[in-house]
Amino acid sequence: MIRIGRIVATHGLQGSLILTHKAGNSKWLQVGQPLFIELHKESFIPFFVAQHRATSEDEYILQVEDVDTVEAARKLIAKNVYVNEDVLSAFVTDSPLLWIGFNMVDKTVGALGTIDDVYQAGVQWLARVIYKEKEVLVPLVPQIILDVNMRNRFVRVDLPEGLLEVYLGKG
Repeated sequence: MIRIGRIVATHGLQGSLILTHKAGNSKWLQVGQPLFIELHKESFIPFFVAQHRATSEDEYILQVEDVDTVEAARKLIAKNVYVNEDVLSAFVTDSPLLWIGFNMVDKTVGALGTIDDVYQAGVQWLARVIYKEKEVLVPLVPQIILDVNMRNRFVRVDLPEGLLEVYLGKG
């Protein structure tokens, strides 16, 4: 599953939700499709989309089945939202969200680990990798990315000198 966004507010009196997302293209969300909401840590509960309307490139107003009051909707505010990878891959081909689960390999160091999450900080994406038991955030910018292999599921990078040392507490 891929974390694509968060429920940020309720809308109206019928339990509608406002979902902000980083999935880009507004055609990926469909009626009847499950969105997995992380109600508790590592607890992904499917909520099926009953209605949706894109309000911008990164926001939807949506109604999900079995949430039909403001009170029920409020319980979902600030919860992370996930979708199955195949939902996005049919519509979005260049998003770093699709790289979750890919192996990251540095040109000099070699294997760094698996990308277990990506974050957007402003306009820049960051990949989270655990390297030598430390969390490392790698900027996903053209100057660092050498190759993204969708078939073999790896991202080859050329890390800036000293980046790993910052995280490992050396240098």
